[in-house]
Amino acid sequence: MRVFLDLMWFFKQEKKAYLIGILMLLLVALLQLVPPKVIGIFVDHVKDQTLTWNNLFQLLGALIGAAVLMYALRYYWRIMIFGSAVKLSKLLRNKLYHHFTTMSQSFYQKKRVGDLMAHATNDLQAIQQTAGAGVLTLVDSLATGGFVIIAMAATISWKLTLISLIPMPLMAILTSWYGTMLHKRFHKAQEAFSALNDKTQESVTGIKVIKTFGQENEDIEDFRKQSEDVVKKNISVARVDSLFDPTISIIVGISFFLSIAFGAKFVLNNEMTIGELVSFTTYLGLLIWPMLAFGWLFNIVERGRASNDRVTSLLSEKVDIYDLPNALEVVPSGDVEFNLSKFTYPEDKKPLLKDIHFTLKRGETLGVVGRTGAGKTTLLKLLIREFEGYEGSIMFAGNPLSHYQIDKLREAIGYVPQDHFLFSATIAENIAFTKPLADIEEIYAAARLANIHDDILLFTDGYETVVGERGVSLSGGQKQRISIARALLMQPEVLILDDSLSAVDAKTEEAILSALRQEREGKTTIITAHRLSAIQHANLIIVLDNGKIVQRGTHEQLMCENGWYKEMYLQQQLEELVEQGG
Repeated sequence: MRVFLDLMWFFKQEKKAYLIGILMLLLVALLQLVPPKVIGIFVDHVKDQTLTWNNLFQLLGALIGAAVLMYALRYYWRIMIFGSAVKLSKLLRNKLYHHFTTMSQSFYQKKRVGDLMAHATNDLQAIQQTAGAGVLTLVDSLATGGFVIIAMAATISWKLTLISLIPMPLMAILTSWYGTMLHKRFHKAQEAFSALNDKTQESVTGIKVIKTFGQENEDIEDFRKQSEDVVKKNISVARVDSLFDPTISIIVGISFFLSIAFGAKFVLNNEMTIGELVSFTTYLGLLIWPMLAFGWLFNIVERGRASNDRVTSLLSEKVDIYDLPNALEVVPSGDVEFNLSKFTYPEDKKPLLKDIHFTLKRGETLGVVGRTGAGKTTLLKLLIREFEGYEGSIMFAGNPLSHYQIDKLREAIGYVPQDHFLFSATIAENIAFTKPLADIEEIYAAARLANIHDDILLFTDGYETVVGERGVSLSGGQKQRISIARALLMQPEVLILDDSLSAVDAKTEEAILSALRQEREGKTTIITAHRLSAIQHANLIIVLDNGKIVQRGTHEQLMCENGWYKEMYLQQQLEELVEQGG
């Protein structure tokens, strides 16, 4: 029952609704005592031949009155208790979503998307069940069981009541044992569901790759195995769950046998009437629900406890990048200065960046080049504070990055990543993502700068064309340019293009870069690229190799050196010449 203590913060928050709901449950439990008593009185009247029309109407009136009141009370306690449980689910879902949006990139490197989705769906549903059906079952079973036992002992026979309750300790021991097993197995079942959820999400996202390489059958087989594992673990849960009802039914049967056997003896000895024995067995019938409810309660509670542990563990993950007290609430504008001694990714041992030192004046363009894996993207992610924990300093407008509020820092930076994510919305909405209140002319202007405006006009619905999820209906170059337009719309102080021109041809690339030079005069631009023509106009070019700066200078200066830059540039020029038929 620990989960109820874990959720006590919510019960206190919604104490009025829960108290009213519980009060109504208690009244229903009391009203349930009326029908068995009325039936016993009726049987004694029939036996003694003292039943009159007046007595009959009184007994019927008591039954109807109790039924009407129970109907009304049951309607309202559902609103109070189940309604509050829905609020808990909503509150936890909002907490989770907020938690997801505040976590840094390292969090998503450790967590799988499918697992996070399972936390926000299956686990929350189990917790909601605990706060709704769990509370109902706990209160209703205790109240109904308690009131029935008191009524049996106080109004009929305390001896027969004790005899009928002899098997109950055995039920308590067995259900507790079942509950422990259920908790362990349900935890594993939820983990298996998370894995299947992640597999499904991954397969749907990568369906183009799967089909391109003809791996459909292998993927289906992999899914089948994981699905079987989910079924296997849930059957394991069901095997324990299925023990509750038979165990309780056997114990209830033993209680009925003892009650009728000893009750008949009491009737023969004139210790109780036949009507009282009928009332007693009817009361005992009312105990069947509380007993079965205890089994159901253990099921709900153990599922809820396992899910609550998973959600609590997720929410306890600390945000490793956060605003410092008294952080500057201004959008930075000025020079960018790197004095980085060393940076190592969390859980890695080998530093990825070492001895990175350079200054980029406001309004200048920086080109970052190097082999794949040299650390170009990592350098940019440090600038937008996706990662911290480096030795040295990164200054923006004379202040360390950590001195600015995160949202203000990122308001100054327009970042176009290598992975161009587009939402399943219209093209206009995708471009306006960074500035939702932008008018259509601003959207047009950003699209023209990114050299995508004419392409969009050729689409069936123009800017109102709905792209598929992640932009699957667009070409790689179109997605890149829409992403660039989205970043340009916010008119950032620093524009970062992380290999964002790789899918466009040389002519389009030159048109975009020329437009940027004209429109972004006085603003800083950082470009990483494999095609060196994208950065040859830069004020400063740095060449990274194994996380270190091995060359630096302008295009002209680097072409005068016999190094990686000159070798790669000449090679690319030769390749371009060959492609043109030279």
